[in-house]
Amino acid sequence: MATREGWFPGEPCWVDLYSSDIPGARAFYQAVLGWRPGEQAEQFGGYFQFFLDDSAVAGGMGTTGEAGPPDSWSLYLASTDTAETLALGAAHGATEAVPAMQVAELGTMGVMIDPGGAPIGVWAPIGFIGFGRVNEPGAPRWYELHTGAYDASLEFYRAVFGWELSAVDNPAGLRYSTANRQGRPFAGILEDAQSAPHWEIRFGVQDSDAAVAAALANGGSLSRPAEDSPFGRVAHIADTTGVPFVVQSFSWGPWAG
Repeated sequence: MATREGWFPGEPCWVDLYSSDIPGARAFYQAVLGWRPGEQAEQFGGYFQFFLDDSAVAGGMGTTGEAGPPDSWSLYLASTDTAETLALGAAHGATEAVPAMQVAELGTMGVMIDPGGAPIGVWAPIGFIGFGRVNEPGAPRWYELHTGAYDASLEFYRAVFGWELSAVDNPAGLRYSTANRQGRPFAGILEDAQSAPHWEIRFGVQDSDAAVAAALANGGSLSRPAEDSPFGRVAHIADTTGVPFVVQSFSWGPWAG
């Protein structure tokens, strides 16, 4: 079990789901990833957290797709000052989407659109650090930016979040870099001009085929069948409203830790 008590600036620290089918989403992710959905907080517009045992691993919020974000998973990177990070992002080509706002005594959030068009959240904790557990079955495991603006994205995440980036070979021949801290990769940037810019969120599972079966039995769909990779068995799934995410078995070799 990989528990955390805090995050370094620039590291992924939280994900949340915007869904137009909150009852379906709560049941779906409980069945597929073993999460326990928490109570919906009226003071935060019905926002709630998903828990792995007693540790928070993700959030959830209802959306109509008209007056808010579309159904999607969102990623947040840790910061010591959300307003300063958003200002630095704007100075390096980002567009502010949600200005810095304090969420009770939990922390301060904001969202910007990076130079390639992908939304990225910022979280500066006060009383809530974000993920309580990572890098295990049922917890967030990997975060991959798909972008057609590869070079601009590398420069942006270096300048704004202090990422140390290393180019790696990609089996498909596309350019790929990992962000690393103390030699440990924690996120990736993939050159991808074929899809809309987005962050792909991956969750660890014990058995990818069992996760696929649970998804199909609970209103989800399969966008790419489970297949073996050097880092485990991977499947691309969509939930009850079509929100994509990836499950990956936990034989991750060099990515473990």
